[in-house]
Amino acid sequence: TVRGASPGMRPEPRLVIDWTREQLDADQLDFLAALPLRIEQDPVLFVHANAWAPGDWGYVLGRIDAVRSLHATSAWLTCVGHVHEPRLYHLSGVGRAGDFVPTPGVAVPLLPQRRWLVIPGAVGQPRDRDPKAAYMTFDSARRIVRWYRVDYPIERAQQRILKAGLPKVLAD
Repeated sequence: TVRGASPGMRPEPRLVIDWTREQLDADQLDFLAALPLRIEQDPVLFVHANAWAPGDWGYVLGRIDAVRSLHATSAWLTCVGHVHEPRLYHLSGVGRAGDFVPTPGVAVPLLPQRRWLVIPGAVGQPRDRDPKAAYMTFDSARRIVRWYRVDYPIERAQQRILKAGLPKVLAD
């Protein structure tokens, strides 16, 4: 998407990509285009969309997609963005998968005998109806993840979106 919107993209994301590209100069676009789609820091894989085809920008929308990502890597922990809803998925050694919605502030120990996929959430456009910004921390020494929700100036962000001429649905 650094080089432009995909042909099948919905109108709103297409407008955002076009607008964003207009805000950046050629060097900035080149820098972004050169960034890797995957970063592996054993035992963790960081990927924006998914592990099975990061350049296709497919979402991890449920357990089946999470398992597909987990099967596409040998990483013990896969951290995924792209989805605006905090979630934790796991896969046991015998192939049983599970998932749950994390509770902000509650530490979740990641058992070493399972493989994990975490989605930290996002700032803006919440899919879970909580307008607060969502983020997650990972304590690698203790193998604990913890999600957080924090306030941010939503109204100011909405005003800037509208002032930029972007669709109102993005400010909503």
